[in-house]
Amino acid sequence: MTAPTVTAPAAPDLANLRIDFRHHHGLADLDRGLQEWHIRILDGDREVGSLRAARCRYYSTDNLAERMADHGTLCAIVASRLLTPDGGFSLELEEAVEQPGNFLVLDGLTVHAPFDDQMVVTTVVADVIDRLTDNFYAVVLPRATPTADVGTKFLVQAGTDLAAEAVCDELQLIDTCLAAPERAAAQARERFATRVQHPHWHLDDEEEGGPEEEDEGVLTARTVAVLGLAGEELSALAWQEVTALGDEPLSPGAGGVFGQLPVITLRRDGQWRRQMARAFDDLTGDLRDADRNGFEPRCTGEEMVLHLMIDRARSITTNRPNAVRDLVADLPPSRADYDWEGCSDSLFEDHDVLMLFDARLDGMEDKDSGVHQAMGMVNLAADEWFEPFRADEARDPDRGFRN
Repeated sequence: MTAPTVTAPAAPDLANLRIDFRHHHGLADLDRGLQEWHIRILDGDREVGSLRAARCRYYSTDNLAERMADHGTLCAIVASRLLTPDGGFSLELEEAVEQPGNFLVLDGLTVHAPFDDQMVVTTVVADVIDRLTDNFYAVVLPRATPTADVGTKFLVQAGTDLAAEAVCDELQLIDTCLAAPERAAAQARERFATRVQHPHWHLDDEEEGGPEEEDEGVLTARTVAVLGLAGEELSALAWQEVTALGDEPLSPGAGGVFGQLPVITLRRDGQWRRQMARAFDDLTGDLRDADRNGFEPRCTGEEMVLHLMIDRARSITTNRPNAVRDLVADLPPSRADYDWEGCSDSLFEDHDVLMLFDARLDGMEDKDSGVHQAMGMVNLAADEWFEPFRADEARDPDRGFRN
């Protein structure tokens, strides 16, 4: 007798998912410091889940603690743990948040199959936070308890995904004043967008009963293909600009590859630009090498090149799904494909070169500057960009130029 074939469940179609915000109040009701929002998760016009959000504003009521306690649900727990009876801030809140002021309290999540997916919930939570807060909010989510329902468990993990910090046994906080939650939210949205465009990429071999994948790191075969395409395209554009610009200086805000570089490079001559264009060729060639162990930029110019390559690769996977599909058709998929945040985290020793974009740090590339000396920076001045970080990894000085 032939055993029945077990078919893996199809990935849910996420393309039509959207969220709808509903908030009602009477004209005579000034919200008394607390607005309640009902967020519906919709598949087209069909509701497939919902989330409750309470936006609690410290300066809109004479005693926010009383108002939140009266509201009940998770708000009452927040009031008892993070506010004082007279409406002030507790020590726990002062220590957990850079600028305590307002709260966004999220609870009451329901989500129905096949959309009961952690990536969906995390993305919904990220979008709700983006819509209902600014930089002066503490977003409060529940923590796991033995009796927590499924929706609460999804919210707990969403908090973890979005860089929340535990403040007590019952609560975790996301401080919207900090950069880490913003980066985590951007990564969550990027992964969701990739899943929408390429639903088969999420398949997990362990869930399907297949062999466990070896850890490839961030440079999977498909990631390398897209990153290499980004490098080739940027290199071609850079060489075109080398010819067109010559020694002509650029103005701040100029377009093109060289217009994307920090302002300290805009007046460099044609020879400097030739070296920069060659850096695209060098790094793209390293990436295409069969042995990519230890792949990393060897000088400041190559660090900037790699940042630009990752940004362009991210754009390619977001905006050109058909081109990506054709490019990687014969390459094995991996759960780690297209992790551009992971590439930014793993392929650099540091991100000092990106500080050159910050106008507040003007002059930091000078070796005599306090910032430069305090942080131990090297080779940030434009005329040092092509000096190798380590002498034993210097490229062949006689390798020449493509053009």
